[in-house]
This record gives sequence, C-alpha cells and structure tokens, in this order.
Amino acid sequence: MSNIREKLTNELLYLYNTGKLHHAYRTFGAHIGDGGVQFTLWAPDVKSVRVTGDFNGWDASAVMEHIGDTGVWTCFVPGAKAGDHYKYEIETAKGERLSKADPFAFMSVKRPGTDSIVTELWYEWHDDEWMKARESKNNFTSPMNIYECHLGSWKRPGEKEAFYSYRELADMLVPYVKEMGYTHVEFLPVMEHPLDASWGYQVTGFYAPTSRYGSAHGLKYLIETFHKEGIGVILDWVPGHFCPDDHGLRDFNGDKLYESIVHPDWGTYKFDFSRPQVRSFLLSNAMYWLDEYHADGLRVDGVTSMLYLNFGISDKSKMRFNKYGGETDLEAVEFLKEFNYMIGNEIKGAITVAEESTAWPMVTQPPSNGGLGFHFKWNMGWMNDTLEYMSTDFPWREGAHNKLTFSMTYAYSENYVLPLSHDEVVHGKKSLIGRMPGDIWRQFAGTRLLAMYQMTFPGKKLNFMGHEIAQFIEWREYEGLEWFLLGYENHEKHQKFIKDLNHIYTGHPALWSDDNSWEGFKWIDPDDRRQKVLTYYRRARSTSKDDPGELLICALNMGVEAFDEFEIGVPEPGYYKEIINSDNVKYAGSGRVNTRQVRARKKPRHGMPYSIRIKMPVVGAAIFQKNYKRKGH
Repeated sequence: MSNIREKLTNELLYLYNTGKLHHAYRTFGAHIGDGGVQFTLWAPDVKSVRVTGDFNGWDASAVMEHIGDTGVWTCFVPGAKAGDHYKYEIETAKGERLSKADPFAFMSVKRPGTDSIVTELWYEWHDDEWMKARESKNNFTSPMNIYECHLGSWKRPGEKEAFYSYRELADMLVPYVKEMGYTHVEFLPVMEHPLDASWGYQVTGFYAPTSRYGSAHGLKYLIETFHKEGIGVILDWVPGHFCPDDHGLRDFNGDKLYESIVHPDWGTYKFDFSRPQVRSFLLSNAMYWLDEYHADGLRVDGVTSMLYLNFGISDKSKMRFNKYGGETDLEAVEFLKEFNYMIGNEIKGAITVAEESTAWPMVTQPPSNGGLGFHFKWNMGWMNDTLEYMSTDFPWREGAHNKLTFSMTYAYSENYVLPLSHDEVVHGKKSLIGRMPGDIWRQFAGTRLLAMYQMTFPGKKLNFMGHEIAQFIEWREYEGLEWFLLGYENHEKHQKFIKDLNHIYTGHPALWSDDNSWEGFKWIDPDDRRQKVLTYYRRARSTSKDDPGELLICALNMGVEAFDEFEIGVPEPGYYKEIINSDNVKYAGSGRVNTRQVRARKKPRHGMPYSIRIKMPVVGAAIFQKNYKRKGH
C-alpha cells in the first residue's frame, strides 16, 4: 500500500474546494491499495466519469461515484496494479465524450503516447544527513552557485532520438557538478511535456516526471545522489500556464475549468487563480515536488505573466482590468503569496525563486510586510545591462560605463540571483562567448572577465550549461553540448578557469556571506570610465570581535590598455595576495599576473587611507585577499 495515501474525507473535500488543501496528491489520482487501485478525480458539472485501462480491457466498465455536489468522483478498481496504463472517460454536460489523462498522474507513458500510469511513489531515501542539515541552513548567508541544466541536452548518447536516463545522469552529471565546484543544480522542467523542443515549459503532466529519462524512482535517485555529494537541487516550476493538448487540462469538463484565457505570446492557457480547486491543485503540486522528491527549491517561471492581467496583450480592446480598474491579477498575487507562505512554513530550508522582469516591488519581502514572499528573485536588470556592456566593442565602452554601475543603485532592494540563463543563449542572441567583441583571444578573455564580474558582484549566481566550456554555438535542445571542444586548448583552459573560479567563490566568505548590505560591498572607484576599470571590495561578515571579516579587493579592466603599476585605494594596511587572475597563462591568458604579495602604502587613494599598486591585465580581472597573517613574500 502506498505510504502517502490519505482517505477521502469531508474535511479534505472541504479544503480542496476552498483552495486550502496542500497535499491533494495524497488523495487524488491513482493510489495503490489492497488488491486494487483507488482512483479519485475532480470533474464538476459532468454527467459521468469512468476509468479505462489495462485492468479492464479499456472498455470503460469502471464507473466512478460522484460524491454529493463536490465535483469529486472516485472508485476502487480491483485487480488494478502498479504499471497499469489508464485514462478517464468523461461525459460532459453536453453529452460529449472526452478521453483525459489524470491531472494527478504520477507517471505518463513516453511521448507520443498520452496514457497515465499507476505508479508506486514510495522510495527508500538515503539523504537524511542532507535533509536534516538543510533545515537549519541560512541560504542568504551561504554560497549559492547554480548550474542550470537541461537534462535532455547536457549529454546525449550516440542515437539521435535517445536520452540518458535519470540513473545514468546520476553517474555522469553529479560528479561533474561536484568537481566543477557548483553548489546547486537547477533543472529546466522535468514535468511531463509532449514536445522535446519546448524545453519542458509547456507542461501536460504536472505531477509526472517526464518518462523521457526514466521512472519516478530514477529522478528520486538522481536528486538523492546530488544530496549525498552536498549539492542542492532546484526545479523549474510552471504555474503560469499549461499546454493546450487535448488529453491535458484544457476544457477538462467540456468547458473552461483549469484555464482562464489563452496566453497571447505562448499559445498556452493561463490558470484560473480565482478558482479554489485550481489553487489547491497547484499548491499541492509545489508541495509534491518538495516533499515527495526532496527538491530544495522551486524557481517559478514567468512570474511577470502571472502578475499582470494584460501581459503580452497589445490590442487595447482585449485588455482586462481588476475590480479597482488596475491591470494587476489580484487572484494570482494572492496565490503567489499563499504559495510562498506555505513553503516557508511547511518545508524547512527550501527556497523559492522568482523569474520576474519588471519593477514590481517587494518580490522577496514576506507577505506579512506586503511582499510576494519569494526568497530570491532573478536580477534581470543586472543581466541585461551586463550583457549589453560586454557586447559593446572596446572603443565605445566608455559611453556605456553606467551599464556596469547602475544595478548597484537597487542591488539591495531584493534578494537577487544573477542569472546568465538558457534564455540568453537562444533565438539568435548568440552564446556568451559569441557576444564578445574582438578576435578569438579577446573573446575568451572577455568571457572570463564576465565570469569574474558575476562572481564578485553581490548576489547569488546562476549559469547555464555550456558556459563553462565556452561553447560558441547557441544552445540547441535537440543535441548535447559540444564536449569535443575540450580537445582544444583554449576551451580546456577556459573550463579549468571556471572550475577554479567556482572554488574561489565557495571558499571565500567575502563573496557570499553578506550579499544584501553595503557592509559586504563598497565601491573603490566606480567612475573610471575613461580607462574602463572597475574596482571595489567585498567583505565577509565578522564572526567574532577578533575576526574583522575577510577582505577581498576586486579589480576589473574592461578595456584593452594594460597597466603595470595601477593604483587602487584600500581600506587597511598590510599585504594583499592575488588569489586568482583571469589573465593567467594556465587559463589561456597573457600572463600579466601579480606573483608577489603587494604591500599597502599609507598613500590615500579613492577615498581610502591606503593604496596598492598592481599589474592590471588587458580584458581581465584579479582578486586580492588581505593577508592578516603574512608569512613573507
């Protein structure tokens, strides 16, 4: 018997129909019992519902019972078992007959099939140490360096249509992410979807991990394997819209049930957040992935499209307005607040991340303070400004200098993740290295410089797969990354640089322990636009009166002029040691590095009482650590 099954009670029915049931998957769907399977479905205002499947020869003989006026149908089918395929046959109020997959199906058949599969969810987890430690972890003062990954195209077997399984990926992807020094992975949606080319964002099976890569147990094994290596797992979650395929949620009872309108940009349906049962469905879905799959967080896709009633609508005659005359989707806002409040109270240590691209205020403030309640928000402004600057040819960078500095004016208005995501390397935008101006050498140097800027700037980090090997072509979901590039010296050295930089990031608290205040970051000189240089320092939180907190000096040269004695103001006397330089020859640089520790002189500079002189690489950056216990040159 399934260990998650809960008996259908009047209390659960009430909670579901009022939008307050957070674990609906324990009751709805197909649950294995003694000698058969209990099927439960919400389908209001229909004449009848039957279950068809392998267990009855697909003859629709299993008639479901309608429970009062709740819209909920249920029946027990003797002889049904794990592995059986099934669907619901719904007779609508108009007499139409619909064949629908189970909205709560825990597995689906591999595309192009659309059947649901009776699945045992129980799994013997072996990640207790990780889960217990997660409960007390402070994610805001801990390092977070996320490797964003599409499981179907990270690596591919030789066969064109084949994919590696979840279990095979556990053997390949986990050790790679561990070795490279990432703290988290983020999977593009693993929920069932019909089209490979959709990347997973057009979901049909919200409770079913895609069968492309194997079973539900396989995905749990993959997540468990990451946890054993100390790596967190974030899942992309898509409550903003769903796929219009006939077997899915669209017109589920012959009319609009789960949906409100067609999304004007994506051709998908937006959920109807005013309907309490839809809220129960989605809130339970969030809990399902966090509870049943031990996910450590959910990155919520397309939050902007949820917040605004007229997102993507340009025809004024089709615009909608709320009861106050505004364009805010009031029901969606309340849903997001409830979603974040629920997770904050019920899943200790889990995080939520918003993909939100407007100036909507207080996305990461608690609902009790009027915020949406997310833990983190993607900093889309930083991303757009940074990539625009780094794409600018060198003679014109002086005029674009504010693109590098403007984001600090709002850096602490939210808890930010700095994203260089999959969206930035598709649809003709070019790969990251492909955006860089200059010859091949400068393109590699610019890509290393971009990584240094991201890793030293306040905020958690996210990079899409392929960035670490400097892949020139855009991401293509239908094939694996170009791993053969590592047979070329420049790409091999670039990967080594990213690996070393990742470990520098996790190993130095100044880069992550205080990401949300001016105590952790201070400009040294933000205005050197003529020389195209940025200097600032990062400081770690002090842990005791005897610990001043680690101090790192960050110097970035965005131009093509080299400097052998570049003066930088520093706040303290003593010696400063270079801990990484993007121009090191081992990273395919020119070798303009600082091999000896640099002594600070009592010469004021940039408003600081002391200064140091360093070699500054062309299109490169260096980080210097204050040495509080100098042992000599």
